Amino acid sequence: MSQGPLMPKATAVWLVENTSLAFEQIADFCKLHPLEVKGIADGEVAAGIKGLDPITTGQLTRDEIERAQRAPNYKLKVAVSKVKLPEVKRTTKGPRYTPLSRRQDRPNAILWLIRNHPELKDAQIIRLVGTTKSTIQQIRERTHWNSSQLSPLDPVTLGLCSQIDLDFEVQRAAKDRPAVVQPDAGAKLLPTEVSTAPAAEAEADAEDEDLNADAVFAKLKGMSRIDEDDED
Repeated sequence: MSQGPLMPKATAVWLVENTSLAFEQIADFCKLHPLEVKGIADGEVAAGIKGLDPITTGQLTRDEIERAQRAPNYKLKVAVSKVKLPEVKRTTKGPRYTPLSRRQDRPNAILWLIRNHPELKDAQIIRLVGTTKSTIQQIRERTHWNSSQLSPLDPVTLGLCSQIDLDFEVQRAAKDRPAVVQPDAGAKLLPTEVSTAPAAEAEADAEDEDLNADAVFAKLKGMSRIDEDDED
């Protein structure tokens, strides 16, 4: 979708009064409905609005208007500015602005963040609720002038920050925190596959030993019979 003029109704009033453009052409350029442009021409819409010359504001050229007047199906195009403004680089965000009605809730929000997310750094808390490092230190050390009256309250519920900002800072703090080494919990139960496998093998070995013993005894009996026959 092409970009429309800065003041569409005022521009439409000027084009209706000073050109012979079709209502559809003016509506397409000003991003209005054709019936709304017809109402402007009839004096029923935009009464009291002063027309804005799009030529002096650099949004249209006179040649573009004349070309459109000669061809009723031609669509007006916004003039491209020849002056290129340098891109403004975004600076680092400063402390978050907190409305006056919410500033009294900041100590409660700071206390909530300290208790529920101790991994957050002071700079992250400052970004979330727009406070100072000294205030955070006083609340953390219970030296704040109103410490006895403070109660932890969620800053998202108070409207001091969004849930997205809070989750982002918590995730960032979790990445910066060193990995926790799990302590040795001692011996653990082996899975059934491992624990039952040796028993099954032991039983099989025992059966093999029994079979081998029977074979040895049978062989010995057979040899004794042979010896008796030889003596006879």
